[in-house]
Amino acid sequence: MKVGIIGSGIAGLASAVRMALKGHEVTVFESNNYPGGKLSAFELGNYRFDAGPSLFTMPHYVDELFELAGENPRDYFGYEKLDTVCHYFWEDGTRLNAYADKQAFAEETERVLQVPAKRLIKVLRESERKYELTGRTFLEKSLHRVDTWLTKDVARAIVRIPTLDLFSSMNRANERIAKHPKLVQLFNRFATYNGSNPYKAPGLLNIIPHFEHHIGAYFPKGGMHAITESIYELAKRKGVKFVFEATVDQIVVENRKAKSLIVKGQKHGFDRIICNMDIFHAYRQLLPDQKAPERILKQPKSTSALIFYWGIRQNFSELGVHNIFFSEDYRREFAEMEAGKVFDDPTVYINITSKREPSDAPAGGENWFVMINVPPNTGQNWEEVIPEVRQNTLKKLSRMLKVDVEQLIECEEILDPVRIESKTASHLGALYGTSSNNRMAAFLRHPNFSNRIQDLYFCGGSVHPGGGIPLCLLSAKIIDEITD
Repeated sequence: MKVGIIGSGIAGLASAVRMALKGHEVTVFESNNYPGGKLSAFELGNYRFDAGPSLFTMPHYVDELFELAGENPRDYFGYEKLDTVCHYFWEDGTRLNAYADKQAFAEETERVLQVPAKRLIKVLRESERKYELTGRTFLEKSLHRVDTWLTKDVARAIVRIPTLDLFSSMNRANERIAKHPKLVQLFNRFATYNGSNPYKAPGLLNIIPHFEHHIGAYFPKGGMHAITESIYELAKRKGVKFVFEATVDQIVVENRKAKSLIVKGQKHGFDRIICNMDIFHAYRQLLPDQKAPERILKQPKSTSALIFYWGIRQNFSELGVHNIFFSEDYRREFAEMEAGKVFDDPTVYINITSKREPSDAPAGGENWFVMINVPPNTGQNWEEVIPEVRQNTLKKLSRMLKVDVEQLIECEEILDPVRIESKTASHLGALYGTSSNNRMAAFLRHPNFSNRIQDLYFCGGSVHPGGGIPLCLLSAKIIDEITD
């Protein structure tokens, strides 16, 4: 077959590899002049930054692509497991290291928070239990095909629905199990991994910590952009053709079948089309004459991000690759985002790849990727919001690190929801498509195929199973399986 793919985000790249390995002739059209979508990189002065996703979990999903191609992943792509998953900081001076080793993490929690070690172990085991009951089926399979529901695994999960906290919020479930306010806040933050609100999102989403604390958090050698580069090079080795600076204008449908793509006024015929574009823009821009799934397109959006890329001329021994500086009023922070605002005491995430890749910053310096969760772009005056958030962030970090951070900034770049949408076509700058605050959110994501148009498929963070590198890779795998 001739397969046309729209977009070279991580899901588009993975789909290209999988289709090529089936012997298909694959062409990828990308509007930017580089592959990767959000998973890209840039240099600023003497500092290198990963532009988008900064956390790498479930690395076996990347390895699988090389193994399917008959290659040794380690020949092309390497990574190492982090000993400390994240460093947590609170305003009262509390500092907690979330070690990769569960027992060490539990003992650290007992030492710092006076929480019995067995309670932390219980929280992690509960996360594992929920994942084992639901994750393998509902993340790795299509929820929109009958055969998914006719399995023993689904029957086993359905029987245990009362124990999955589907009708409780993440916060309520964490209050019941973790109990200590700081530990509750720590596990509530995992809602942000898919742009949701822990005070609304169902407790079932407490499966997310399992990715980090059981399977592990990893650092790709060469930084996160190495994921893009390795899969892109694999695709090229397998014969995939990439056309950059090639914005797709329309998906041509004839007799309810996707037949071709119009790119720069030229029609390119294909037997199968895979769209890695945000599902909202896919229908509004590429399929304007087709009936759109309005209920899905109108679902509330996930959060976005305001990111400051700072070249810092100092080393901080207390910081690691991943660091979280918590807000003192977490509930209010999310309430403000729900109202379309940014809280004046935001939770701040700092990613520093130079901790593992010293060449990412000059000697004596660090490359700070500083991210604040913000609402999607619904008309806010970001030119006014950004300076205010910047000052609040600097004051917070300076206060908690006991140093004037602003005086250490050598260079700076900023990414906001408006720029996120313009660069990646993510509707309203939302990072994960729709939010998962509704307990039925998983079923309100667009399926990986079209029910109305034959030979049209969808991958990426705005469709099932969701946003983030692992789930985007799984969206490509689902398409691979349902097109056998």
